[in-house]
Amino acid sequence: MRRIDKERDRLLRRLARVGGLTGAAVALACIVVPGAIGPSRFALAAALVVGMAVLIGLATARGALAATIGAMAAATVLLLVIGLDPTLDPAGATAMAAVGALSTAALAIPLVVRPAGPAVIVASAASILVALGASAASGADVRLVVVATVAGWVACGIVGIWLARAIDRAAERIDEVGRAHEAERLASESEAQQRQDARVLHDTVLATLSLLAHSGVGVETGPLRQQAGDDARLLKQLRLGAPLDNGSSAIFSPESTDDGLGATFESVRQRFARLGLDVNWHGANHLVLPKDALDALLGALGECLENVRRHAGVSIADVTVTDDEHTVRAMVTDQGAGFEPAAVDPARLGFAESVVGRLHAVGGRARVFSSPGSGTTVMLEVPKP
Repeated sequence: MRRIDKERDRLLRRLARVGGLTGAAVALACIVVPGAIGPSRFALAAALVVGMAVLIGLATARGALAATIGAMAAATVLLLVIGLDPTLDPAGATAMAAVGALSTAALAIPLVVRPAGPAVIVASAASILVALGASAASGADVRLVVVATVAGWVACGIVGIWLARAIDRAAERIDEVGRAHEAERLASESEAQQRQDARVLHDTVLATLSLLAHSGVGVETGPLRQQAGDDARLLKQLRLGAPLDNGSSAIFSPESTDDGLGATFESVRQRFARLGLDVNWHGANHLVLPKDALDALLGALGECLENVRRHAGVSIADVTVTDDEHTVRAMVTDQGAGFEPAAVDPARLGFAESVVGRLHAVGGRARVFSSPGSGTTVMLEVPKP
């Protein structure tokens, strides 16, 4: 059962408890009034009121159908005991009205949502009316009691049905919102995956094609062939419809199983050494990050080094890794041609997605310091867990 259904049933039972026990309390207060019923019937009537109250408490606390039927039976017998008393006075009639219009009617509220509830409601209402009819046949004036009882049952039935339907409608709205949220989540995940695929393709296939377009200047045939083979596997994976993840590229997935940054940065350094760019690594030797943050940092670092290799006009770059209590930083520096950061088209995929986008996805950021003729420094930051 859905949680909202359980909460609905609990609410209906609470309303039934309040109404039922209120009616029992009023009935008990009335029958203790001197002269309300004959002395010979007082003890039995009081015992029936107490028993009815106990059964109402059990029925509304646990939703036990047997306790509900028992409470209805006790109420029916109580009405007969009071209604057939030849000395019935207004206090006794008020007790009957409290039992018929409150105690029994309130129990109908939670029954409206139970499979066997309608049958129990009909049987209980019939028994109550039979008891009131027997009282009227004996000469008691129970007209107001009948009117009150019918009005109470109708009111409680309407309240139960209205609440049940209102909660069901609310549950439907919640389900609709949940489905919309799930669709939005799947769309966001799909978009994020597409962006990640685009980053991987940019950092691998497009980089290799660019290198080939320049006749592989500065790169030996063996490493270039190896990189082309890796890219071919990426394209095959994409053609088969499998998502491209960070494990699809040698940049992001070194053969080492060590989670430390030292081993993973070393794999990046070796890759770019094969491509003709020497990377001098300085700083921390072993820093552990969550996989998503590590992948983002390595991806952004790889793109920065690729930009150095392609645009800076130098064969050496420096990477300095530092950290503090909250952040890991990797600073990529070259002494190359430099550029004017404000003049770079913000729509270019390389820096906007492969660097800034990656780091932003894990709560990090990138800052660029460069000017023409003065080299470039890029500060990459990712938060620690």
